[in-house]
Amino acid sequence: MTVRYLAILAADGPSDADPSSDVFRAALRGLGLHRTLTLDGISVFTSMQTPTLDLPSGGVLLGHVFNRRFQPLRFADGIPSHLSGHELTSFILEHYWGEYVLLLPGQGGEGKTTVVRDPSGAVPCVFSTDGRFVTSDLSLATRSGIHQRRINWDFIAHYLQYPHAKTRATGLQGIEELLPGCALHVRSRKASVSPVWFPWHYVRTDERHVSPEEAATSVRSTVEGVTQALADTDRSILLEASGGLDSTIVGACLRGTGADVSCLTLVTPVPGADERRYAGLIAAGLGVPLNDQILSFDAADFESKPPGDLPVPAVTAFQHAIDRIVVDAATAAGVSSLYSGGGGDTVFGSLASASPAADAVKELGIRRGLSTMMSLSEIHRCTFWKAAGLSVRKLVHPTRAPRKPDTSLLRPSLETMAVEEHPWWQLPPETLPGDRERIIDLAGTQVFRDGAPRRYRFALRLPLLSQPVMEECLRVPSWMWLLGGRNRAIARNAFSDVLPEAVARRRSKGNFTHYIGGIYQRQKHAMRNMLIEGELQARGLVDPEAVAAFVERPLLPRDKTFLRMFDLAMVENWVRHQG
Repeated sequence: MTVRYLAILAADGPSDADPSSDVFRAALRGLGLHRTLTLDGISVFTSMQTPTLDLPSGGVLLGHVFNRRFQPLRFADGIPSHLSGHELTSFILEHYWGEYVLLLPGQGGEGKTTVVRDPSGAVPCVFSTDGRFVTSDLSLATRSGIHQRRINWDFIAHYLQYPHAKTRATGLQGIEELLPGCALHVRSRKASVSPVWFPWHYVRTDERHVSPEEAATSVRSTVEGVTQALADTDRSILLEASGGLDSTIVGACLRGTGADVSCLTLVTPVPGADERRYAGLIAAGLGVPLNDQILSFDAADFESKPPGDLPVPAVTAFQHAIDRIVVDAATAAGVSSLYSGGGGDTVFGSLASASPAADAVKELGIRRGLSTMMSLSEIHRCTFWKAAGLSVRKLVHPTRAPRKPDTSLLRPSLETMAVEEHPWWQLPPETLPGDRERIIDLAGTQVFRDGAPRRYRFALRLPLLSQPVMEECLRVPSWMWLLGGRNRAIARNAFSDVLPEAVARRRSKGNFTHYIGGIYQRQKHAMRNMLIEGELQARGLVDPEAVAAFVERPLLPRDKTFLRMFDLAMVENWVRHQG
């Protein structure tokens, strides 16, 4: 991670975090924070590697920031000094992008401190609910003595029913996460949060791309611009080459950047995830060898210590296995950053429902709707009539619940909880069904970085989840992504001249289901013992009899219910390491 900071916010009354204390400063130096910035009552401590940019208003940007021409922002001359905090936030979101956190002291009569996290969420940001501090790394607060970790059991009960849900709440009392595209306002030790970037703005009619050609041109220039701007910043890169369309597009954009690029792909000991043929095409296009590593069953450890600053359970045994191999490969290659095509399915409009056809009917009429239904039938290899029936159903019942609770293997007496809503779910009523689903899915991608502990060792770049790419892809109507009976059609068209033909025409990709199933068969009894003797069972959350019965039940073909055991073990493991 290239951005590490701890900001002590102005607060009334005594505080155990005195920025002027020699003892406190010495503790932070021991944690690698050596630089101090003072912003009208805010003391900001950062690592020497953290990029900082002072603003004329007295605020500061922490992280990498670029203008809309994809040039790094090295001076703040173009940012007005007379704007209010709200106006300045809007100005930066409109004219710049990047991976950053913005800190603004109270100005004029506002009397409040504002913290903004950019819409990509690349820089971590958690805060104390009493408004005392904001940090990228909760261990900086705990190890410097200003916060004591205590488990938030209400969150744990909610998380067991909605695993991997992205919410403000965390697994620790008194700690919340500032979600991407949101602002924290602190006044007199009272904290409030509001969204400041709205994805639904970009699906409005006046924002739409009107032709597939225009859409493809804009998507290509934006993805290229973002990827190359980040690459020019990092200079040494390990590309996690999955062999799919999205990582291949990112790899194509890295050509000619001047960055030193290495390529890694993972292979499992069971069939289903050997992508060397396709990943090799990415590496060949970059003129580098492909590093293929075997993802062994022994690498998956469901009792590994999670990152000390992670405020929520997020890393499964499978993710631990991937992480170790990627970190070893990145260390051996001597790179500073990791790149992947993470989020590509979502931003490139790969919806699993018939909602794009419903959008086409509502937006352009029955003729475009029928054409989209035909495309749906080709993509999903079903009859036109089935696609049409599902599309009509979407027209009649356009909305879906963003999340449904999973109460399996939990105590029957446990109350079913309502899902905590994400701010991006608050969509205008006129939002089309497909656009609504795309935005809900986009909110779901915010967990990707949480599940990758390697981001604390290396900068983890997900160019396809950057603010400009999200905005540009949202401007593409949902039905355009299905043109010609191909999913992600606009992305395929946009990069048709640089994609290997074998990748461009792919309709499916390998997955790790058989590998994860193999892990389960080898470790299910150990996971069972962990859960029936663990903290979740002691708190009346997990049903030990249901867990024991589930483990003894044979799995049917294509049965993925065993993934529930990995989520429960992940939460149990996280809880055990909070003491």
